[in-house]
Order: sequence, then C-alpha cells, then structure tokens
Amino acid sequence: QVQLVESGGGLVQAGGSLRLSCAASGRTAGPYATGWFRQAPGKERELVAALSWSGDSTYYADSVKGRFTISRDSAKNTVYLQMNSLKPEDTAVYYCAADYSPPRKTTGWVTPNEIDYWGQGTQVTVSS
Repeated sequence: QVQLVESGGGLVQAGGSLRLSCAASGRTAGPYATGWFRQAPGKERELVAALSWSGDSTYYADSVKGRFTISRDSAKNTVYLQMNSLKPEDTAVYYCAADYSPPRKTTGWVTPNEIDYWGQGTQVTVSS
C-alpha cells in the first residue's frame, strides 16, 4: 500500500503561482509513476501531469504545457507540481495519484479508474 497526502492548495489570483506537494508513505520503494489529476465541478477527472519512477518519462496535458512542472524529491518521497501563470480555468480539486504503469509523453497515462493509489485532494482556486 502507498499512502499519498497532498498539500499546497489555496486561493491565488490569475497569473500567480502555487506549488503542490504529494508526500508518499508506506510501500515507497517503487517503481511506480506519480501524477496529478484535477476535477472541476461538473467535469470529469482529467490528467494534468505524470512522471515515471526513473524520471525519464513525463506527460503534460496540452492545457498546462509550459506552465506546470512535475518533479520528485526521492529522498523525501515527495512529488511536486509547480504551477505558474495560473488561470481561472485551472480551478479544481487536484489529486495526487500513483500507479505502476509508466506515463508516455504522447499518449498520457492510465485512466482514473485504473489508478492504484489516490490522495485525498487539495483545492486550487484561481480568481480572475
């Protein structure tokens, strides 16, 4: 089992930045990929970014490319999502996820139904 705990959400003005953190505990030896999904009210949960265990494979949704960066601090078992140039449409609950399937740069990652482990979510609100 892997437990994931997110932090770092909040309220920010458009154009601002936030950094989300996802701390893993339990079976952290890997190798599992970690990523971030988000879900806005009335919408389906969508993949934002994902990072392979080795760090050599990443995926970003088109809507966040060039603005968001996913990274990992292996010593801290923590994955980060740096979000810059935030827009009101980025408002959502952001969920950290872990799965043993690696992400692919062009094809993405597994679907939400296939994810092995989820965090509890953290709210990000971007005001205009």
